[in-house]
Amino acid sequence: MDSSICINESLTDDELRSILSKLESDKDKEIFGLVCKRWLRLQSTERKKLAARAGPHMLQKMAARFSRLIELDLSQSVSRSFYPGVTDSDLSVIANGFKCLRVLQLQNCKGITDSGMRSIGCGLPSLQSLDVSYCRKLTDKGLLSVAEGCRDLLYLHLAGCRFVTDGVLKALSKNCPNLKELGLQGCTNITDHGLTDLVSGCQRIQYLDINKCSNVGDIGISNLSKACSYCLKTLKLLDCYKVGDESVLSLAKFCDNLETLIIGGCRDISDKSIKSLASACKNSLKNLRMDWCLSISDSSLSCILTECRNLEALDVGCCEEVTDAAFQGLGTIKSELRLKVLKVSNCPKITVSGIGMLLEKCSTLEYLDVRSCPHITKSGCDEAGLQFPERCKVNYTGSLNEPYLLA
Repeated sequence: MDSSICINESLTDDELRSILSKLESDKDKEIFGLVCKRWLRLQSTERKKLAARAGPHMLQKMAARFSRLIELDLSQSVSRSFYPGVTDSDLSVIANGFKCLRVLQLQNCKGITDSGMRSIGCGLPSLQSLDVSYCRKLTDKGLLSVAEGCRDLLYLHLAGCRFVTDGVLKALSKNCPNLKELGLQGCTNITDHGLTDLVSGCQRIQYLDINKCSNVGDIGISNLSKACSYCLKTLKLLDCYKVGDESVLSLAKFCDNLETLIIGGCRDISDKSIKSLASACKNSLKNLRMDWCLSISDSSLSCILTECRNLEALDVGCCEEVTDAAFQGLGTIKSELRLKVLKVSNCPKITVSGIGMLLEKCSTLEYLDVRSCPHITKSGCDEAGLQFPERCKVNYTGSLNEPYLLA
């Protein structure tokens, strides 16, 4: 073989792309682009993801270079934003320049308005995922354009967009039948009527976050349960104080694939509905947050612990009626718990004895929150000879560790 033959003369662009596709790490792909201008051009056109901070002029250059980009992240940090940040002009460039774009992340881009959303709706009909959480200037006007123009939407996050109303949900129902994930945390203008409209057309929803949507109640959740019964896996209802037993009973009746349920602060939920949920979702439920559900007592907690065999995280903080009796039933089950996170902070009737009963059936525990439990102290646990799993962190008095939040 003639050693003087250059590899660039021997290999076609498609052959070089094949080599690039076999590189697994991002670092190796970046090194590939350093070989020569031709390899850099190929590496650029094959790049699928990009996170950047750039104005319109730089975005135009990026669009020319990264012509096949699928995912673009222009999100800003909550604490470290830059001026002026992403603007409507930037979104116009994106809509005109990144025609292959499927995923666009714009969290905390506080400068964008409905005008920018209209550009996205008109220019990116193949968009599948959009996150504009905490873009607080957005209203129905701009988001209606997205719903009408981006009919392939699968994921939409609007947390903190306080001007969003039921009108957006109606437009999504009409135009985006394949929607799987919708985040509406803090969108307080959303009501049961809007939720009912949404699920009349969007019946494939797997994830719905309506935390702090205080105008949603039992009617909306019951209609959601019926319409999305086979698909719904995650439902977040934190501080939805109009939600009560009727909602949980409906979930128990229709949604036996439910994996995550957040009902913290829903104070009208009682043992009756929680027992039904435990029975119906005993194979699927993995995460349950019901702190501040003040009517919850030992009987329902015992059901959750003994029946939900795949439960990994449980929060019953501030459920003041819960006692050690909730753990007594664990002695009757044959298999071990799979629990990794347990939060019983502000449960004054739980003692070291109850925690001991838990540990006898749970070797997987990674985090235990017992703050403000007056009968549970480190010295008390040591005196009782409790053996916590090796990697388990016990929070007696400290602040809450972020990774263990059930959000």
